[in-house]
Amino acid sequence: MSELAGSGIPVTVACRVLKLSRQPYYRWLADPVTPSELAEAYRANALFDAHRDDPEFGHRLLADEARDAGEPMADRTAWRISLANGWWSAFGKKRGRKGKKPGPAVHDDLCTVTDENGRTRHEFTADAPNRLWLTDITEHKTAEGKLYLCAIKDVYSNKIVGYSIDSRMKSSLAVSALNNAVAMRGNVAGCVVHSDRGSQFRSRRFLRTLARHGMAGSMGRVASCGDNAAMESFFSLLQKNVLNRRSWSAREELRIAIVTWIERTYHRRRRQPRLGRLTPIEFEAIMNTPATLAA
Repeated sequence: MSELAGSGIPVTVACRVLKLSRQPYYRWLADPVTPSELAEAYRANALFDAHRDDPEFGHRLLADEARDAGEPMADRTAWRISLANGWWSAFGKKRGRKGKKPGPAVHDDLCTVTDENGRTRHEFTADAPNRLWLTDITEHKTAEGKLYLCAIKDVYSNKIVGYSIDSRMKSSLAVSALNNAVAMRGNVAGCVVHSDRGSQFRSRRFLRTLARHGMAGSMGRVASCGDNAAMESFFSLLQKNVLNRRSWSAREELRIAIVTWIERTYHRRRRQPRLGRLTPIEFEAIMNTPATLAA
């Protein structure tokens, strides 16, 4: 309509030909974007940011994230906007696909070595603390719902240097574990953090946290548990010693049991052959003493 008016055709004539009323046109001309449309756009932007960070979230969890970001809305509104834009949960219907398509790696695999025959294999070793960390996420059911644990292990001593426990598996779970590990270890610049291709470790929040601390990311192949076998061995111990020992009625009860086993049993009582039959705490204390005296 504006283009026609610019060409010299009166608005009255154009509206008559197009069978439109002039009043709605003038109202739109005075205010092209209504307050409701602007609010809808802000809500959609908040939902999109949450979906990009955590593709597993359904519309209810996306609505929670949007509300935390300062864009309040009803769950039904979040469903309507997500439906219109095709923002489906990765755990929803396959919609014609034979399986979930794994996300692309955002880091190279920095834990592979090549032997004399040209074959590559993973090698999880470190000659000093804070050189190579491994991280992964495990889950377990309780009567109240699932509980998720993200743990970070230092390959040098097998010590769990940081962890985070939550009732929801989102990117903040991995970010909190990494921040806790950095707070415990201090100087971590240059440390390699190896993980799988889970969305939590590919999220913008996690990548920003790595960059802020001067750390390097590393990712294994798709659907290959051997690429992070050292971390899987810790979760296997946790499964046998805590998770599968009995049924858990409350998340808080299981959370306390996990923390108690890590801090009291795994770190201070479980002796490991690779560490010369020492516990992780003993190994670090002994190996760090010469360096302290030399300084």
